[in-house]
Amino acid sequence: MFDTIIDPNFKAPEPERVGEERVSLTRIVQELVFTVDHKKLGLMYIGSGLMFFVVAGLMATMMRLQLAFPNGKVLEPDVFNRLFTMHGTSMVFLVGMPIIFGFANYLTPLMIGTRDMAFPRLNAFGFWVFFFSGWLLYFSYLAAPGLYAAGSAPDVGWFAYSPLTAKAFSRGHSTDYWTLSLLMGGIGSVATAINIIVTTLCLRCKGMTLGRMPLFVWVFLVAAFLVIIAIPPLSACQIMLIFDRYLGAKFFDTQAGGSAVLWQHFFWIFGHPEVYILILPGFAIANEIVPVFSRKPMFGYPIMVAATVMIGFISLTVWAHHMFTVGMTSLGNTFFVVSTMIIAVPTGIKIFNWLGTMYGGKIRFDLPMLFCIGFLFQFLIAGLTGVMLSVAPFDWQLSDSYFVVAHFHYVLIGGLLYMVFSGIYYWYPKAFGRMLNAKLGHWHFWLFTIGFHLTFGPQHIAGFMGMPRRVFTYEEGRGWDLWNLLSTIGVLIQIPGILFFVINLIYSYIKGKKAGDDPWDAWTLEWSTTSPPPEYNFAKLPEVKSRRPLWDLKHPEDPDWKFE
Repeated sequence: MFDTIIDPNFKAPEPERVGEERVSLTRIVQELVFTVDHKKLGLMYIGSGLMFFVVAGLMATMMRLQLAFPNGKVLEPDVFNRLFTMHGTSMVFLVGMPIIFGFANYLTPLMIGTRDMAFPRLNAFGFWVFFFSGWLLYFSYLAAPGLYAAGSAPDVGWFAYSPLTAKAFSRGHSTDYWTLSLLMGGIGSVATAINIIVTTLCLRCKGMTLGRMPLFVWVFLVAAFLVIIAIPPLSACQIMLIFDRYLGAKFFDTQAGGSAVLWQHFFWIFGHPEVYILILPGFAIANEIVPVFSRKPMFGYPIMVAATVMIGFISLTVWAHHMFTVGMTSLGNTFFVVSTMIIAVPTGIKIFNWLGTMYGGKIRFDLPMLFCIGFLFQFLIAGLTGVMLSVAPFDWQLSDSYFVVAHFHYVLIGGLLYMVFSGIYYWYPKAFGRMLNAKLGHWHFWLFTIGFHLTFGPQHIAGFMGMPRRVFTYEEGRGWDLWNLLSTIGVLIQIPGILFFVINLIYSYIKGKKAGDDPWDAWTLEWSTTSPPPEYNFAKLPEVKSRRPLWDLKHPEDPDWKFE
């Protein structure tokens, strides 16, 4: 059946000859600007996200230098507020979102056996809208400060709580840049999510039923539905904020009958599904890497699908666990306590199924698996601290403390970012035809892991000792000095780890070992194509009979479909 994947009689079109001349930079830029190829767009998403990640990381470094010692003088308060806002906004909207969309764009059509996304031009539109939304946010640094502002970069936090965004407290155009950037980015996100859904439901190759679809694709399908549900509330509150600032609407002005808490409800109705929009793709990558490097099929495939769908539904009901201290009713608090505890169940199922897959397997500790194991350990810590914060009296004590900062960084850095690294080490050979350097990769893993735990582990303790988040300095003698110094040292250890990663990406692209079509001996359809894949993906669309189609090709005497 798999002789239809690459037709032996198919002759690929000859590439355009350019003689001995090197391809000009202008031509490369033109190809990227006008491309509708899902693979190029996927790489552009990931590359843009990594670029913003470096910028946001430098911002975090400057903030940690300011907090390394009591009464720090590295940054002025207004500069710190701008760095704080831009760091958080960048990491959520310009790093996490584009990178996960990049993986979905590149891999979904290859995994389901089709040639492109359902709407290629809409796909390109989604990328460029996101890309310009990011630059719009950073253009605020170049804009004229205005009469009342000491600068134009946003300074209201990535959450922009009311009344900080009111004209009285944000008198320049900084909040407007933030609002318009997120509005534009939301349009691109919804466009991409629609494309993922339609591609997954309508373009699967022959034989690929929903029950045979890779778990990677299943998870991104759920995440795409969450994007469509979660982004509109964010866009709605952005529009209301514009009306408040320029048309006197007073939605969030408590003195005029509005409600500052209304902003929090709208924002977190988006903000908590957003956490799962970001972390579910991390789960998707783990679903592909754990079985391959354990040499076993995924344990409990139907349960993993059900757990993913459950997480999607329940994530829409937990937003106000960010708001236990705003004065909701006891019944309201109780509802969100229960829903937050319940969502830990399907998440725990996933962890047990990954461990069940690894149990008894012939585990290979290649770099993708190393980062995956780091993810499992760190996300477990994140989950446990999340359950702790679901208890309203406990949350009341630690709300807006550094304990919460540590918790969500263990989710998004220790969880999502580790799986992004894992996915890059796993699929880089497919995208570029070369292996990433293992020695540089190990330096990256160990430096980043040691630095990560040294940065965010002590923040749990600082939070327990009462250190509030969002402060630009603190007095000595409060018991926070050591923990802040350790956190800053941890950041300085992470930096060379990221530097090794960047060097590895560039060095391996030029001089890396050739990978071949299937260097990991995997079993999903993307590994049946050449590395890198041709523009058309498959000469003829494949036909599958099981969840592990390449296993059937490699082991015709013992095909996987016999055991379905």
